[in-house]
Amino acid sequence: MARKSLKEMSGIANTIARSGSKAENRSPKTSAPALGALQGSLASIREIDPDLIDDWGPTDRLGEFTAVNLEEDSDSFEALKNSIRDGGQQVPILVRRAKSEGRYEAIYGRRRLNACRKLGIKVRANVQDVDDATALLAKGLENAARRNLSFYEKARFAEAILEAGHDTSTTRQVLNLTKSGLSHLTKVTQNVPAEIGDLLGAAPKSGRPKWTALAELFASKKLSVSSAKKVIESLGAEKSSDDRLEALLKEPSKRGARQRIGIEELTPVDGVVIKSGRGAISLSAKKTGKNAAFAAWLGDNLAEIIKKSYTEFTTVNPQDETEDEQKGGK
Repeated sequence: MARKSLKEMSGIANTIARSGSKAENRSPKTSAPALGALQGSLASIREIDPDLIDDWGPTDRLGEFTAVNLEEDSDSFEALKNSIRDGGQQVPILVRRAKSEGRYEAIYGRRRLNACRKLGIKVRANVQDVDDATALLAKGLENAARRNLSFYEKARFAEAILEAGHDTSTTRQVLNLTKSGLSHLTKVTQNVPAEIGDLLGAAPKSGRPKWTALAELFASKKLSVSSAKKVIESLGAEKSSDDRLEALLKEPSKRGARQRIGIEELTPVDGVVIKSGRGAISLSAKKTGKNAAFAAWLGDNLAEIIKKSYTEFTTVNPQDETEDEQKGGK
């Protein structure tokens, strides 16, 4: 059986997110333009072993099962898993048959699929024979119905679609974009390194202006990958994705201010910062993050460490010589 085209299957893509259990109790309206597609999708729902389903297509979300926004994503995933365990899976995922006999490809619903896999139960899946373009459209529309992707998630989704070999027309249709809208997204992905984007996360409250500003900082060489990594790592895991982005945008101006007043800043270990200016040296250690225990130890022992270091220094540099050096430098 030939896979249905985008034109033939657009009704399914538009109504697929509504094909849960409640839809089965509705009285069908024969005048509905997507009636055949909707009835076909409901008839195709079956229970499948999650181990028979593979991922398909470009990733449309950041951090679903990664370190990006880990705590927030972990909480929402646990809530989803508990909901399916207590009340059953209300909305099926969308899959199509894979080339390998007896296997399937998940078009959307990866979180539901993973939840069922963790629970050790079969997943309710809508099995459709759709081509790649239709699958992408369904994926984009389902996400729009469930939760708006952030600006950066859209940018990465668009990049993945294009890298998979699809044209800009298909990409715009999947994400409901104008030509200029797609241009704004590609400007970000072309200039903001993916590894920095992964560390920042989805930044759901941050739109085009902030991401475009970040892209311009990288494009103008005012921000490098190494300096961006240092800033993000110094913030600690407790900062939200939007806070990390905000801090990164401020970094070039902060660095410029430090350079103007002659302040040097060193980070010998994560969470510990030493600032050296013309008139003083200061040290700070974060009592949060992965080196919190070290910071606590440092607080208890810093005075003794300084006394010991001072004794060693004065042994090698007698006080009268030190004073002569200071006088000579005046």
